[in-house]
Amino acid sequence: MDRSTQKLKAFIDGEARDNGFDVCRITRAEAMPDAAEALRQGISAGYYGTMAWMEATFERRSNPLHLWPEARSIIMLGMNYGPDTDPRSLLQQPDRANISVYARNRDYHDVIKGKLKQMAGRIAARTGEEVKVFVDTAPVMEKPLAAKAGLGWQGKHTNLVSRSHGSWLFLGSIFTTAELAADPAEKDHCGRCRACLDACPTDAFPAPYRLDARRCISYLTIEHAGDIPEEFREKMGNRIYGCDDCLAACPWNKFARAAAEIKLSARDDLKAPEIATFLGFDDQTFRAFFSGSPVKRIGRDRFVRNCLIAAGNSGEKALAGRCELLLEDPSPQVRAMAVWALSRLLATEDFSRLASRHRHETDPKVSHEWANGRSALCI
Repeated sequence: MDRSTQKLKAFIDGEARDNGFDVCRITRAEAMPDAAEALRQGISAGYYGTMAWMEATFERRSNPLHLWPEARSIIMLGMNYGPDTDPRSLLQQPDRANISVYARNRDYHDVIKGKLKQMAGRIAARTGEEVKVFVDTAPVMEKPLAAKAGLGWQGKHTNLVSRSHGSWLFLGSIFTTAELAADPAEKDHCGRCRACLDACPTDAFPAPYRLDARRCISYLTIEHAGDIPEEFREKMGNRIYGCDDCLAACPWNKFARAAAEIKLSARDDLKAPEIATFLGFDDQTFRAFFSGSPVKRIGRDRFVRNCLIAAGNSGEKALAGRCELLLEDPSPQVRAMAVWALSRLLATEDFSRLASRHRHETDPKVSHEWANGRSALCI
């Protein structure tokens, strides 16, 4: 590496640090055939469920040069968002709602994109080259690129693992037309460990390094807009937005530390919120409470659907009153999950009386839940 290249690399590293990134590495923009083939196989197997955009954007996603043919180098950046406690501890408090660590404060897309733009502008001014920034929302295979750049490796849970930050790194990228010296890729350090696979409550990994999103609680609670299949409801426990179990189980987290960026540190009211509070949210309250949060994008109805499943799993009889109020909700999806929750919280005779009062329910999904609830209670 000549002196000018070293100076440019030092400049980029300094900009990364100044903008709060914990790790910065560089890779080339050439194709990643192994990652593209794995993506193709996942699409063929139906592992992405209703996320049709994975197939629709396959060509651009499979090769960075299909997204931007002029790109020569990719600067991959990671920002630590590690929690200060093991998020799985909240699973032992069934009256509390468990929100994934990444969503307990500001939307990381907004936080990181602003920093990437500032950094990219400085690099463009220094090099005279073009730049483009990406954070998750574009068809970029960030985890394979991060592994190729040496930020970490894709573990058996398919997420990036870092020897210094464990599983807790947000990723962002700066594509540029500049010719930059590439860093070496990171090796896989999973070995024979399968802690992440064994930790999954829904058996969402058909094999190491393979995730079937259709069985993943993160997919079910966030991306899946329809009714959640009954086989997964009890296994969701109190997880109302995402799931951190496979991430938290990774032994490499022993080297991780809590997030330094204040906007990524958990809000006090999202560390262990009461399920009861969320069951009372109308659309306006939901939008105001989650303003600036990634939770907001799933909408109030899907969110309350998740909360009702958590309520049904809680065993807290005191939540039955709030669930009963939602039997009159305008959303059939909410009404259906209110029925399911009540079938688990009420005594047989109380549920039967309630079912009789709602025998004129017209939505077939809600009627199906009433029928299922009565059948289950008679067993």
